[in-house]
Amino acid sequence: MVKFITMAPTSGDGTSISTGNAGWTTAKGTTQREPSFSYIKAIAEAAEAGGFTSLLLPTGAGCLDSVAVAANLINCTQSLKFLFAVRPGVMSPTTFAKQFATIDNWSEGRAQVNIVTGGSPKELAGYGDFLPHDDRYRRTEEYIHVLKRLFSEKEVSHAGEFYELKKATLFPALKQTGSPKIFFGGASETGKQVAANVADVYMMWGEPLEIARERINDMKARYARAGRQASYSISFQVVLGKTEAEAWANANALVQHLAPEALEQKQQDRAKGDSVGVNRLHDLMEASRKDNFVIGPNLWAGLTQVLSGNSIALVGTADQIADRVVEFVSLGFDKVLLRGFPHLEVITEIGADVIPRVNERLSHAVPH
Repeated sequence: MVKFITMAPTSGDGTSISTGNAGWTTAKGTTQREPSFSYIKAIAEAAEAGGFTSLLLPTGAGCLDSVAVAANLINCTQSLKFLFAVRPGVMSPTTFAKQFATIDNWSEGRAQVNIVTGGSPKELAGYGDFLPHDDRYRRTEEYIHVLKRLFSEKEVSHAGEFYELKKATLFPALKQTGSPKIFFGGASETGKQVAANVADVYMMWGEPLEIARERINDMKARYARAGRQASYSISFQVVLGKTEAEAWANANALVQHLAPEALEQKQQDRAKGDSVGVNRLHDLMEASRKDNFVIGPNLWAGLTQVLSGNSIALVGTADQIADRVVEFVSLGFDKVLLRGFPHLEVITEIGADVIPRVNERLSHAVPH
């Protein structure tokens, strides 16, 4: 059965998009919902109650610290897993492994890790990370290799291009059985090969079905050539309505107050960044502008005007969203990340109306 993931809006949240991140981390605009402990706690509780298995805690200059957030949420939940993101250029693998092990130990095995290489040189420079694109991915591969050794060996010595360890040990012991699965995504040639070499869960941002089919088949072939297997995750925003017309009205309302400065900033960030994935989605958005950013059945790129990363939305009724999710699951995606604006209400609706429909459809599906 497919597993559902959602994300904690640790940059802030709102009912519409004006600046690209609900206004909290920009000089313009005001915050509708700051990422307070009470709000993020409510998100975690709603996710657990709604049938989500994992909560992604993002990383970035405009986000709360993912490790600190995870540490505060473990006592507010019982079964929800915390997929917290970390950047290799920000924290050493031994320091992160200890933080991960502590959270995993105290949460009875509910810690998960998402390695994020980073695609904005401007943002990475703020952390003192100035490596070029392909060098960052080589470092990511070595980082994951070292992490896996720390998770599985009693003592680790390593001498590589980016890291050197002598007799490193990990305390406390992990609670979960087996080495933790490494979640990772990369759309460049270098990133895809790193995934095939060392990642366990390959993460993709949502795209039209046929493009997603090509991409997952490509990754399956890469993993096969590397003599490895993986599971696959795909991510979407969600805009729901009781009717399809209402859902599209809700989608258009999300972007009706876009600030011109935000549109220009997205163009500048895209031009200065080196993320292949961000550029792919931006190109999809530009190509669909004349069609109100519709890129497929119930698929919309309107949010990509200002959002980077996971910005393609599923728009429709609960039945339509469930049908589209099942189509992507049929391609081989066994994990689906769903989120929306405002996050709390959207994931509550997804948990009540979409997840049960997906599970019901899959329970009657004929195995391939």
